[in-house]
Amino acid sequence: MSVKQEKTENKNEVKLTFTVESNKFDESIMNVFKQSAKYFNIPGFRKGKAPYKIVERFYGAKIFYEDAFNDLVPKVFEEEMKNNNIDAVSKPKIDIVQMEKGKDLIFTAIVATRPEVKLGKYKGIELKNPEYKVTEKDIEHELDHMAEHNARMVSVENRSVKKDDIVTIDFEGFVDKVPFEGGKAEGQQLTIGSNTFIPGFEEQLIGMNAGEEKDINVTFPKDYYSKDLAGKDAVFHIKLHEIKQKELPKIDDEFAKDVSEFETIAELKKSIKEKMEHENEHKAKHEMEDSAVETVCNNTKIDIPDGMIELEIDNMIDNISQRLEYQGLNMERYLKMLGKTESDIRKEFKPEAEKNVKSSLVLRQIVKDEKIKADEKYVKDKLEEMAKQYNKKIEELEKNEQVKTYLEESSQTEQAIKLIIDNAKIK
Repeated sequence: MSVKQEKTENKNEVKLTFTVESNKFDESIMNVFKQSAKYFNIPGFRKGKAPYKIVERFYGAKIFYEDAFNDLVPKVFEEEMKNNNIDAVSKPKIDIVQMEKGKDLIFTAIVATRPEVKLGKYKGIELKNPEYKVTEKDIEHELDHMAEHNARMVSVENRSVKKDDIVTIDFEGFVDKVPFEGGKAEGQQLTIGSNTFIPGFEEQLIGMNAGEEKDINVTFPKDYYSKDLAGKDAVFHIKLHEIKQKELPKIDDEFAKDVSEFETIAELKKSIKEKMEHENEHKAKHEMEDSAVETVCNNTKIDIPDGMIELEIDNMIDNISQRLEYQGLNMERYLKMLGKTESDIRKEFKPEAEKNVKSSLVLRQIVKDEKIKADEKYVKDKLEEMAKQYNKKIEELEKNEQVKTYLEESSQTEQAIKLIIDNAKIK
């Protein structure tokens, strides 16, 4: 096999021409045939028992080409990247030149390569040390939140609906006197003033009494996720079953006993203050770290290949897709709810992707220039945490090179950020 390298018109991009011997491609065709033979139904043979020559004659040899290519090329590509010391930072753009049984497989791959990073000033930069103080108002706000969380819901029978009430309703929506999909519900609970429903809906329930029915008129927002309803006038028939209001507990020593392990409200306040101070310390630390990296990035100019940014956007979308799966959603449905396309999301993500890529390149270069080594204790501690979290043996994780590499790089990155801050002029 041979690989020819040449630069493209774009900076930090290389075009590779691969020539793979015919016998390797033919072997890949046979591998694919063996894996898929059970699916072929040829007259005169039991299903999956027809020999290759018969299947080839019946369907044509090209039926296996695409799968054979996909079976062979990833291994070939990865191997030759290592052999030729090419640090590819994007997905390859593949173009097939020749693909035929009995002939050499020839294809090209264009990849972005890691750009050169000439660091700007990263020692002696000026940084502000953010400070956040916990006030009595902050503590009272947290206590109010705890009281809200522990409030009782009490039925109201002697008055009509007002703001902040929780009502139970049946409703059905109509556009041009025709009911629409998703516009009907029974026993729906709604907090008046929560702005959960479309504008104008909740306000028109104020003044209703339990057992009352009425029609309300609303207009769907022009940017409503359902294009069939966006901007349209609708009528909702409402039946109000029940009105409830929150009854907040008194914030005193008894409250402290009910909601915490403390005996007095003074002890609870002290605990809240300590927790907030701890959170503020973390917040200030992360803000300074972000500011440090951003300042160094602003001091450094890099020609980042588009393919590297596109790959980062792919990773960001993959992360969202995984989180959506936990919620029982998929990307297609999520985009429909937002009224956006994947192209819209990619455009929105681009600035953040550029920032992430540049930060990574800059910190990686500091690690290299400063000869920063991974902290063995950091890696070991993180492996132990992961072993507990995922219920695995630490020895099993230690054998996973990807996990170890990720933790080693994380350790180096943290040290690089610390080096910037330790050498900074702090205001």
